[in-house]
Amino acid sequence: MTDRYAVIGHPVAHSKSPRIHAAFAAQTGQDLVYDRVEGRVADFEAQVRELVAQGLRGLNVTLPFKERALALAGAQTRSPAAVVAGAANTLWFEGEVVHADNTDGCGLLADLQGRLGWPLAGARILVLGAGGAVRGILGPLAAAHPACLQICNRTLDRAQQMVLAMGPLLPSSGGGLSVLEPHQLQHQPPFDLVVNGTSASLSGETLTLPPNLFHRHAQAYDLAYRAEGPTVFMEQARAAGVRHVEDGLGMLVEQAADAFQRWRGVRPRTAPVLAALRA
Repeated sequence: MTDRYAVIGHPVAHSKSPRIHAAFAAQTGQDLVYDRVEGRVADFEAQVRELVAQGLRGLNVTLPFKERALALAGAQTRSPAAVVAGAANTLWFEGEVVHADNTDGCGLLADLQGRLGWPLAGARILVLGAGGAVRGILGPLAAAHPACLQICNRTLDRAQQMVLAMGPLLPSSGGGLSVLEPHQLQHQPPFDLVVNGTSASLSGETLTLPPNLFHRHAQAYDLAYRAEGPTVFMEQARAAGVRHVEDGLGMLVEQAADAFQRWRGVRPRTAPVLAALRA
């Protein structure tokens, strides 16, 4: 019997996950189908229960449901990564038992360190944003032993609340985890890696970034991606002289591979799938 999986979000029509998981299934010989599900903001939890009752085996969860997805799983069926993040992007179901994991962070590190070879240990890292995507990556970034890990968000309270909640659960990085207001960026030493986790690239918004933000050998990474061409953040980084600039498509494929492994017990090769998406 063919197993059913899906990605749920709002909106979700743009998601590349069905194409990615179809490629993974073909590559590994797994018998499954994978669909998109437009999430219902008003009753997301009831919708998930309906999908499980219809025989769905697992879900990838995207905006704006990641924090609500974690709450569906009991304390014993939440992965450490999901607990630290306070959010889940991967669910799977065994009867009425819901399992939750967060593969965003390990997907990001697989792309940064594995595919791109960017050094994180001893680096000054700045993360822009404080939403669900950022919550998923802070734990693995802190565990990579940067010299410092700083968060900048337009709404200071939101970033501070996130750090207060996550800080005690994170591995200690060299300079600790701290929060900056946007106007403070111009007074900071340049960063080695700047990660954009805001929604600006999705809306085409230009971020206000000081010219001294990037170290001359810095890297810039946008968690977002576009079907064609660079994101606004990538264009800003290049205009500032950054040569090593990437979007989040590699992370998307890597986190999907980790989710696929949780579901099917085998991790597919990501390089050919990423190459096909780029083509």
